Amino acid sequence: MSSFIITGKCPIEGRLSISGNKNAALACLYATLLTDSKVVLRNIPEIEDVKVTLKILSSIGRKVTKLGKGCYQFEGNNLVNDVPKDLAGLVRGSILLAGAFVARKSDLRLPPPGGDVIGLRRLDAHFSALMQLGAKCTVDDENYLGFHADKLLGNFIFLEEASVTATENAIMASSLADGITTIYNAACEPHIQDLCHMLGEMGCTISGIGSNLLSVNGCSSLTGCEFEIGPDYMEAGSFIGLAGAAGGEVQLDCVNPSQIRIFSGGFEKLGIHCREIGPDSILIPRRQSRVIRRSVDGRTIKIDDAPWPGFPTDILSIITVAATQMKGMVLIHEKMFESRMFFVDYLIRMGANIIQCDPHRVLVAGPTDLVASRLISPDVRAGMALVVAAICANGESEIQNAYQIERGYENLEQKLSAIGVKIRRNE
Repeated sequence: MSSFIITGKCPIEGRLSISGNKNAALACLYATLLTDSKVVLRNIPEIEDVKVTLKILSSIGRKVTKLGKGCYQFEGNNLVNDVPKDLAGLVRGSILLAGAFVARKSDLRLPPPGGDVIGLRRLDAHFSALMQLGAKCTVDDENYLGFHADKLLGNFIFLEEASVTATENAIMASSLADGITTIYNAACEPHIQDLCHMLGEMGCTISGIGSNLLSVNGCSSLTGCEFEIGPDYMEAGSFIGLAGAAGGEVQLDCVNPSQIRIFSGGFEKLGIHCREIGPDSILIPRRQSRVIRRSVDGRTIKIDDAPWPGFPTDILSIITVAATQMKGMVLIHEKMFESRMFFVDYLIRMGANIIQCDPHRVLVAGPTDLVASRLISPDVRAGMALVVAAICANGESEIQNAYQIERGYENLEQKLSAIGVKIRRNE
C-alpha cells in the first residue's frame, strides 16, 4: 500500500498553481458521450479518478486521444453498454453514465458505483429525475443498475435533494430530450456550471446557470466543442487551510477569486484571511490573527456545511484540522454525510483537543501541539486533512493509502515539496 511520509514543522512558503476542477472534469468527460463529433477538453487534472474515468470511456468504445498535458480529444459512435465492474466500482462518478446513455436512448447495465465511504449516498434522486423524463430505471438482484429510454420528454423536475451528480444526470438527459426541462432544487456548484457551459458550447441552451432553477432546452443532437475546465476551488480551499494551519505564506495562482470569496468567510472565522493580488491569484499571508471568532453575544461559533453557495462539505475536514491550530473554540457541524467526521479519531490520537458530540458534530479547542502518528487515509478529503495535520505535527508521520488522496489532488507530492513540506512517497 502506498503511503506519504511527512516531517512536520517545516517552514511553509512558496507559490502554487491550482489544477482543473476534479468534479467538473468528471462530469464533462461523461458529457463527451452526448455527441459523436470530436470534443476536446483542456485543463483536465491528472488524478486517479480521471485516469479511471478515461479507462471507462475507452472500455465502452470511446476513442480517447491525449493531445498534451491535461488536454484530451474524444470521438466515436460505437458505444457498448458493458461497463467493467472493477472500474465502475472505483469511482462514484460512474453513475453519470446513466444520464449520458439515457440521453442517447441507449440501454445501460451499470455495476454499483464506488467512491468515498462517507455515508449513505442514495440514488433515489437520480432515478426520480430520469424517470420523470421518460426513462426506465431498475436495480437487479446483483445490485446492477439498469437504464432504458425509447423517448425523453421535457418535464418539470423537482429534485428531492440538491445532489450534484443527480443534477448532472438530469442536465445531460434533458439536453437531448424533446422540449424544455425545468430542474428545481438543482445543485449549482461551480462544476455543474462548467458542465452547463460545455453543453452550451455543444448547442444546448441552458438558462439559470449558477442558480437552483435550471431550464434546459433539449436538442435533437449536439455538436462537438473545445472546452476548458475551470480551477478547482476545493484544492484551493485545501491549500488555504494548510497555509493558515501551518503559519506559512503561500500564493495560489490559476484560481477564480469570485469562487474563493464564497467560502473564505469560513476560514475568516478561524482568523485565516487571504488577499486577492491579481485576476487569478490570491495570497495567504504569514501574518494572521489565528484567533477563532466568537459570536456577537460572546458564544462559541459554529461552522457548518451546505450545498453551494454554502460552505463546501469537501473543505470541512480541512477546516477542522486548521481549527486545532487556532486559539479558541469552534463547533464543526457536518450536515450532509453521516460518516465524514469519523476521521477525527486520528486527530485525537495526534493530540488534538476534540470532542465528538455525535456523527455530525465535533467541538474543537486550540491551539494544540500535534504529534506525529501512523495514519490511514479514509477518503480523498479526510486524507488531505490528515496531510495538513502531519505538516503541523512534531515528528514524522506516515499516511497510508495515499491512493485515496491522489484520487483528487494532482501532483500532490511535488506541490507540497515546492512550498517547503518535507514529504516522500513510499510504494
